[in-house]
Order: sequence, then C-alpha cells, then structure tokens
Amino acid sequence: MDSEGSLTQDDPHVKVMMTGSTLRKVKSRMWKRQRHFRLLEDGLTIWYKSRWAGKGHSTFSVTEVEAVREGHQSEVLLSIAQEFPAELCFTLVFHGRQGNLDLVADSPEEAQAWIQGVRKLIHKAQTMDEKERLDQWVLDWFQKADKNKDGKMNFKEVRKLLKMMNVEMNEDHALHLFTMADKSESGSLEIEEFVQFYKMLTQRDEIWKVFQDYSGDGEKLMLEELENFLTIAQQEGEQSAQHAPELIERYEPSETAKKQGAMSFDGFQMYLCSQEGSIFKPEHRELHQDMSQPLSHYFISSSHNTYLLEDQLRGHSSLEAYIQALKRGCRCVEVDCWDGNDGEPIVYHGHTLTSKILFRDIISTLKEYAFKVSDFPVILSLENHCGVEQQTVMAQHLSQILGDTLLTTQLDEQVPQELPSPQELKGKILLKAKKIGGLEECLDDTLTDEVSDEEEIANNDDSEDPPAENHNAKTSKSKLSRELSDLVVYCKSVHFHGFEHARLHAKCYEMSSFSESKAKRLAKEAGADFVQYNTRQLSRIYPSGLRTDSSNYNPQEMWNVGCQIVALNFQTAGLEMDLNDGLFRQNGCCGYVLKPDFMRDGNTQFSPEKPEERQGYKPLRLSIQVISGQQLPKVNQKEGSIVDPLVRVEIYGVSQDQNKEETSHINNNGFNPVWNESLNFVIHTPELALVRFVVEDYDKASRNDFMGQFTLPFTCIQAGYRHIHLLSKDGTPIPPSSLFVNISISEFT
Repeated sequence: MDSEGSLTQDDPHVKVMMTGSTLRKVKSRMWKRQRHFRLLEDGLTIWYKSRWAGKGHSTFSVTEVEAVREGHQSEVLLSIAQEFPAELCFTLVFHGRQGNLDLVADSPEEAQAWIQGVRKLIHKAQTMDEKERLDQWVLDWFQKADKNKDGKMNFKEVRKLLKMMNVEMNEDHALHLFTMADKSESGSLEIEEFVQFYKMLTQRDEIWKVFQDYSGDGEKLMLEELENFLTIAQQEGEQSAQHAPELIERYEPSETAKKQGAMSFDGFQMYLCSQEGSIFKPEHRELHQDMSQPLSHYFISSSHNTYLLEDQLRGHSSLEAYIQALKRGCRCVEVDCWDGNDGEPIVYHGHTLTSKILFRDIISTLKEYAFKVSDFPVILSLENHCGVEQQTVMAQHLSQILGDTLLTTQLDEQVPQELPSPQELKGKILLKAKKIGGLEECLDDTLTDEVSDEEEIANNDDSEDPPAENHNAKTSKSKLSRELSDLVVYCKSVHFHGFEHARLHAKCYEMSSFSESKAKRLAKEAGADFVQYNTRQLSRIYPSGLRTDSSNYNPQEMWNVGCQIVALNFQTAGLEMDLNDGLFRQNGCCGYVLKPDFMRDGNTQFSPEKPEERQGYKPLRLSIQVISGQQLPKVNQKEGSIVDPLVRVEIYGVSQDQNKEETSHINNNGFNPVWNESLNFVIHTPELALVRFVVEDYDKASRNDFMGQFTLPFTCIQAGYRHIHLLSKDGTPIPPSSLFVNISISEFT
C-alpha cells in the first residue's frame, strides 16, 4: 500500500517540514514560546513539543486544519507586528470551534516552507477518495499501535489496537482472522497484511445481504439488477435507468466488471458509502432554490452578539468570532457599539466585563470575510449606544471601509412595496439600525434628527441590554446621527405595535426585534398572524438576556411561524446549533433557505398549531430501519473503555411533529454494532421538519454521553439504503463514523 507520504515526500516544502523546525508559538503579546514542530512519516500528523519539557508533546492532523493565513492575519499576530515582520508570521486556522495556532518562523524561507507545505497537504487530504481515506485511517492506527516502530504487529499488539479502535471481539474469532491474514506465517502482520486483516474484520455482512437480494449469481449486479435495486430499494423511479450506468462508471473498481456493465460487491459498497449513497439528496446540497423572491421569503442564518467567543459576562470579544460565524454561512451578524475613550467607537457587551474591540476593526474583518462562502447579502445588525459624534464616526468607517459593498441607496426610484431579493442584493452589506423618517421622505430635508418619545420607549424595549440605572435620560430625546441614519435603507428598526397595526401601517422595510420569550408568546397566541406578518416584513429573534452562559433557545419554534432572522450564539455547540446547521446545510450552504410556499403567500391562513387545516395538507409516514453503525468514535480515550451505543431519531417541526424514538443499546461494541430496529413517525408538515440522528453511549447510572449526530431537513432525505456520516458536537466530520439505515417515505392514509 502506497504511504500517503510518497506523493509529497519529494516536495521541497514538505521535506523541510519532515526535518522539523523551531517555531515560536504565540498566544498573546506577552506569551511567545519556542516549540519544535515536525511532520511525521504518515505525511498527515504534525507533532510539536517544547524543547525542554520532558515527555510531553502534542499532535494534530492536517485534516483538522482549514486554512493557512500568511502574515499578520490574526489579532494576536497584529499585536506583535512591530516585533516580528509579516514574512515570518503565519496562522493555522482549524475547522469547527478550535482556536487558531499563531506561529513565527526564524526566516522567511522557513515560513514559506510551512505555509506552502501545509497548504499542499490540506489539498492532498481533501482530494482523497473514500477508499484512500479509509486506507489512511487504517494506516494511522497501525502507526499508533506499532510501539517499537518495526513495521510489524504481533497478536498482542493487534488486540490492544482493536481496543483502541473501539472493537470488542471474541478472542478466538480475532485469532482466526489474524492467522488468515498472516500469509507469511511469521506470527506478526506487516502493514499490507494488517490492511487485509482489517478488511476481513470490517466486512459488511448487512450490505452483503442487500447485495445478495438483488444479484442473480451472488457475484455481481448486472445492469438490469442494479436498475432494479435503484427503482425498488432506493425509490428512484424513472431515473434509475440513467443512474445505474453512471454509478458503475463512478464506483466500480474492477475493469472486468465495468466492461460487462456490471457492479461487483466492492463497487456496490463504495457507492453506498459515498456522498451519493448518503442520506442527503445530492442535488439539494447545491444552490438550487429560487433566489429572486423578497428577502422576507427566506430563512436567514443569523448570529447573536457575534463578537463573543465565550460567555456573555466575562467572555473574550474577538474578530475571530466574526470570521468563524461567516465561515459557517451566517448572513446576519451583530455589533453592540459604545462610545470609546479616544473618539473611536468600541464593541463589547455593555455593563459587563467582556473585552472590547474597535468598531472599525470589525468592519474591516467584515469587508474581508463577508462573501468568502456565500455571495448573498449580509445584514449588519447595529445595537447603538453611542452619542451623536461617535455615531458619525461609525458612519464614516462604514462608508470608507466598505465602499460600494455597503448598500446606501434604494435599488430603484420607487418606494418599495416588497423587499428586494437576495439575488438583487448579491455582494452587498445592509445596515439594520434606527432611521430618521422613512424611504418616502428621503427627499425631505426638513426632518429633525430626533426620534420621538414613543419610538424612544420602544427602542429601549428593543435593546437587548438591561436598561441602565438612570432613567432620567428617557425624558430627553435620543439623538441619531443623520449620517448614520442615511445608511439605513431596507432594514429600519422599529418598535412592534401588534399585528393589526402592522397590517394597516407598516412598511416592508421596517423590522422589529423580539426576545425569545415574546416571540414564543406571539407564536402561541397568534401563530397564523405571525406567519402572515413574516410574509412581508423581516423579524429578528434574539436569546433571553438571562442566557449569560451563551446557551441557545430552540430556533424551530421561530421558523414554524416564518421568522427569518433567528439569532443564535454561534459559539455554543449543541442541539440548537445542530438544527441551524441542519436547516442551512441545503442550498449550497449559502445562508438563505426559501420558506415553504404556504409561508410566502400574503393571504396565507397557515397556523403551525393546526397544520391539517392548510390547503394541500398531505401528511407523510417516515419509517427508518436503523441497521448498523460503523467505527463510532470513542467517548472516553482511556485504554480499555468500550461504548454501549444506541441511536435516537428526533423530529423537530410543528408541535404535532415534535417526536423522538430510540433503539435499544448494544453492549460493548462501537466498532460495528447491529440494531436492525425500525422507528416510525408521522409528519404533518414535512416542509418544516428537521430530522436529527443522535448516537449516544448508554449509561444506566448517569446521563448518556453524546457520540455523534447528523441533522437534515426532511425534504432533503433520500429514501432507501443510506449511510449517515456523523458529525462531532462541534459540527465537524468524524470519518469514518457512520450509521447505515433503510428509509421509506410514503403517504399517510
């Protein structure tokens, strides 16, 4: 088997990495320490330790690195820019919520070797196919377990390795497979023999059974048999005839089978383990929705107090928090602005000990990162606590730094009857803030620069911060800077006066913010009115001020009534962010998802409490046979600990659809547990439902431990035999962990 390294070992940059370099690891202006870094033989693992600390060392895999930034491209490196020139500095950015690694090399050549080297290795890792990836995974384990580095493993070492890999198996069976793999009869396995051993160990009997059901001779699937499988088992209907030859072309490793137009068991297994064989409809992953409807017709991925990386009271405010949220496809970010000491507005969570950052630095970060993962517009939600002078400074920064990117005028001369579309606003940043007057009076200069008392009281209601102690301020009118006000076009913040008032008087460009509790109350008392209101106007929901730990509320209840901007603490992993990631995983992860048609029609009568009353109501039956799991992650890294996995399927949607069912747990097997249990659901409003698969380690004495999950919209599910590729708590992939299921969707009668 070809080691990962051989393709890259001849590369001069990678050679430098393998020899190793002493780099300075920088955590702050004061904390800069030398560490020895090198790339291990597998061509994937980077190992580092301090030069004098005894045995302690750390490692990470290139696959965990998302990007390499060159020069002073992080807050930490900017703070030491005087001390170390840009050509020595670089930053490794990791997937998920893991912090950056800021490094300084001794020479520009060494810095370049690491920058270019890591980039090449990332590219290499990303372009591996499923088979190479699995081989790589096995190779990594082999090297971890080959303690004396002689490239061989005896039975005792193999048993230890199986334990590390989460496999608990009968010793006789293991020995039997070991002996079969030990072709050289040397009592130990070399790497190729070990790969063979591993293949026998992971033979997928449950896939073999399915293969046998459709194969005439038990050896291969002829074209017609494969078509049959796609039509019947995978519910693909008409397109099976076209799809079958494509699959053979793409996944069949054997040339002989290809020539016969047939698929071998290996090809069949490769197809089922691929993205096409996954539970997510491939065509829904791409950008496929109509993007030319008014903004109010989309759910918009939105972040709350975007500047925080931790909790709301003492947490660290950081530009990285904006970069991470935008990278996750977030399209509405928030800024809390306060007067700074030297005339420069600052951003932090007011009246708390969170650290402070400059408003202008956030705007520069926004300019650089806003459109890296999506071209569709970004809404900048401004919570403004500044006096008029610094509001004007903010307006200047917005105009100067963002330039044409900032939308400052209407798209056409008419007063809009509906909001413009994401398509029309591509590449634009929209400011959401208070405005003097409306778009109608834009030509009228006689307006005062003041907000009336009534609006002022309202604005305090809108603010997410606890009101300050002195309320005398209320009597005076709060001043708005004309310059800042003029930058607000389609997102004017106003107080909410009730649905009736909005129906009669509200403009489509006026929008209100609701705390989660107020939104919940409105959804319960007047769900249908809320749905109707949201067809024309945007509404923004934010977490309760009591969530000082940055916990989140369930966004589903807000989506059920059509709220578009449901702001979550992106820095906090868990169920709520899983749902957000799940909803926005479709449509090219662009941060905009078109609402169902019954939530876009201005005369809609849809109420999430009474789904059966809507026109076109068609409930569906969802049946999920949970067949097996593959290489589930270890919860506890301690040697000898084994897991007892169970699978729970949770449905989130209108209240009638909220439901969960789980399998029993399998003792002591995280490697290849088999459940073969069916879980059944009825879904009343499929267009709004999300389905979450969770794997947990059963514990009868305490709470089960989370092992992995995957969440997706019900409308993106492919029926048939499918793999679900699990994600960590952080939302990052954990290959090769997966579940194998058989899904059937039918009309509920």
